Amino acid sequence: MKVKDKTVLITGSTDGVGRVVAQRLGAAGARVLVHGRDATRGDAVIAEIEAAAGKAEFCAADLASLAEVRWLAATVRARTDRLDILINNAGVGTAGDERQTSADGYELRFAVNYLAGFLLTSELLPLLKASAPARIVNVASAGQQAIDFGDVMLTRGYSGVRAYCQSKLAQILFTVDLAGQLKGSGVTVNALHPASYMNTTMVRQAGVTPWSSVETGAEAILNLATSPALEGRSGLYFDGLQESRADAQAHDVKARQQLRSLSLDLVGMAPPESKEEQP
Repeated sequence: MKVKDKTVLITGSTDGVGRVVAQRLGAAGARVLVHGRDATRGDAVIAEIEAAAGKAEFCAADLASLAEVRWLAATVRARTDRLDILINNAGVGTAGDERQTSADGYELRFAVNYLAGFLLTSELLPLLKASAPARIVNVASAGQQAIDFGDVMLTRGYSGVRAYCQSKLAQILFTVDLAGQLKGSGVTVNALHPASYMNTTMVRQAGVTPWSSVETGAEAILNLATSPALEGRSGLYFDGLQESRADAQAHDVKARQQLRSLSLDLVGMAPPESKEEQP
């Protein structure tokens, strides 16, 4: 897939592997919408891309707030009439065992790592469909924990690792579920574990010595975003450059439907009939 003159949005692209992906796509001629929370860091990435004769713009938003996720989607729609690639990369790591909540009162890792991407993707689907063939890439992890639908927000037995792994598996369930919904639309969606313990701020904050480079992770993300071999293929999970198999819950139809219904409710997009059935 040639990316010259294609428009790409990468969340969490002012640092780490997202930043490398943004630089690579910019150098290849794509128009890159760089997302982050810090305008200074965003401007630095823009400058790097433009110095290599690329095109880039910064979009600020805190994904811990659903209102700001909606604002980000509105900003993208205002700035472009097409979106060829969406890479949901932003996330919160495993560090810390003190339970935190988002601006909306949801468990922070579930909110940022999964729910923000769910809402952003939903808001941008019309633009992606209008730009077909288009691709969605969800940056998940090999660290996966089955979702406890009796306590999704982890009010009991909380740990940063458990919260992170649950949120990452939620991304994969969403990927498989969305792929089914998008059949015939020309939009594909795939998820991946880019690399183990990359040299990122997230990994260092967790107190882990990096095992691999952000460049290695970037290659895996770019593979899903641009490889001709992935044309028309959807609902897959990759470990690096290799197609793999996620936790069994990702292949449970009822679990995927349950997560979809819950997510629609949490972001306020539940169908009216579903709301009427609630006591």
